[in-house]
Formats: sequence, C-alpha cells, structure tokens
Amino acid sequence: MDTRLQELTDWVRQIPGFSGAEPATVSGDASFRRYFRVTGQPEGRAEGSFIVMDAPPEREDCAPFAAIARHWRSAGIRVPEILAEDGREGFLLLEDFGDRLLLGELDAHNADRLYQGAMEELLAIQQVTDAPGHPLPPYDEALLDREMALFPDWLLEGRLGLTLSNGEKALLDTTFACLRESALAQPQVPVHRDYHSRNLLVLPGDNRPGVIDFQDAVTGPVTYDLVSLLRDCYIRWPSERVETWLEHYRVASREAGLHRADSATFRQWFDLMGMQRHLKAAGIFARLSLRDGKHDYLRDIPRTIGYLLDTSSRQASLRHFHDWLATTVAPAVAEQPGREDADQ
Repeated sequence: MDTRLQELTDWVRQIPGFSGAEPATVSGDASFRRYFRVTGQPEGRAEGSFIVMDAPPEREDCAPFAAIARHWRSAGIRVPEILAEDGREGFLLLEDFGDRLLLGELDAHNADRLYQGAMEELLAIQQVTDAPGHPLPPYDEALLDREMALFPDWLLEGRLGLTLSNGEKALLDTTFACLRESALAQPQVPVHRDYHSRNLLVLPGDNRPGVIDFQDAVTGPVTYDLVSLLRDCYIRWPSERVETWLEHYRVASREAGLHRADSATFRQWFDLMGMQRHLKAAGIFARLSLRDGKHDYLRDIPRTIGYLLDTSSRQASLRHFHDWLATTVAPAVAEQPGREDADQ
C-alpha cells in the first residue's frame, strides 16, 4: 500500500472544496517529488483541476519552492499559484498548468514563436531581485565542481566501467578548471537551473510559458539557463537556428543591462557554460539509471555527449579533451544501448 499517497489524499480532502478528491498520478521527475491531479472547487473559484505536489520531507525540502514561487509570481513570472501548503509534511496544492510540455509542442514551424516566448520569460526571471528572507544561494566554485564530478563518477566509472588513468584525471581537472573559471567570470543573475522543454508548459493564448521545477534556483552565470533552453538535453536544433536565437537573447539581455558582452564574448560564455551543464547532465542521467532505476534518461546521454564533442572541437584550449572524448568516451557510450536495463 502506498501510505504516502493515502496521507496526501487525506490532506487534500481536508481543504474546502476538495472533500471528494481522488488524486490521479500526473508524473514523477528526476527528483523524489511526485505530482497528482485532483478536481475541486476552492473558495471563490470555479471547479477545475489542480496539482498536488508530494515532496517527502526526508528527501525534499519544499520551502525553497514555496518561497521562490510566491516571490517570482509577485514579480509577474508565470509560476503556479500555491493554494494550500503543509510544509512539514511536504504537500502543496498548486495551480494546474496542464500537460502541454514545450517538448511535445515544438516543431520546425512554431519553434521561433515558442522560443521567443520562453526567452522573454527568461529575461524577466533574470531581472527578479532576491525574495526577502530567501536570497538565492550562489552558483559557486564548490557547486560547479560537484556537478562536473558527476561525469567521471557516474558516467565514466559507474555506467561505462572505465578506469581513469592519472593522465586522464589530470585532463579532466584541467578541463573543469577552464569551465569553472568562465562560469564564475560571467555576470551573475537568478538562475532557474533546469530551464528546458520539460519544465516549460505551453499555456492557452499566451506565448509565455508556464514555469515549473524552479526550487533549485541559484544566483549564477547569465548564460546558464539560455544553454538549458537552446542546447536542450531532450531536443536538438540546427546550429544556425540556435545561433540566431542566441544573438537575439544577447542583444535583449544587454539592453536590459544584464551584461556588456559583444557577440564573440557571449558566444564563448555560452559554449563553455554548455559544456559544464552537459558534463553534469550526462552524469545525472547515468546516476538516475544506476541509483534510482530511472532508465529512460539513458537515451539522452548520446545527445549530451554530442554537444560536448561539437563545442570542444571549437575550443583550442580543450583540444586534448576533445580528442580523448572522441576516441575514448563517445565509442563507449555508443556501445551502451539506451534502454537495455529498463525492464530488469
């Protein structure tokens, strides 16, 4: 019996207008959170569907989500409204943005319009000040390093079974130092940290997306969320389109006073930030399979490695890393089918 689900059901039924609620599973995600849809009629509202978030307190702290949601919403960001909350138990009743994930809506014809809306919302997020009493933590050297360490720990050694030589470890250290230095040198803004097509929802009659999964937000590099959006781990676009979107955002964010970078500088920030993110993502996808039994993410590892190969090929200072990635890591990844463990 799912005792946690029973506790959630009992909780939501205590909310006026939800006495007959029957939570139906919507999804889980890459964390320990789960989401359920319920039908009800809160006071002063029409009957409709709502989302209940289950964040087990021993695994997830829902306080950052609640604090950021309220503050960003007050600043005009399209995040879900919180209708009820039990922070001690880890239950929240939220506005329902529906099921139209950006990932499932995008095609070659509407991509310009949908990305325009997503970039407009991102620009608004990057201009929000800290919530009183809840400053966003810094995307500091320690966090950048912990994230990049996921690549050797979980993908190279854990998933691929590689044993790294001292020379290979030194090569990774040098690469990580280069990426860390670039990230820390960028102007710092609010960073969602997972601003991609699975965390943005298409809303009726609005080009601006609904934004979810923002509880891990930090203050960090100005290009981080843009990389998450335009070099998405779940969908890839031709480089020419990405270049056009990138330059559009550079100009808009410069006019907003977020930086003073020219095209070449901003592109370099974007490229190196993308490498840091994709190293992290590849490691997380391997960890989700090995530790959590979430094997579907394995199919996204080749895309992240492809991004790393393409970007490192343009970086003279990372030539040795590129060559090693191409001759050692990419072939090992190619030999690992994405779903062979899924039913075990």
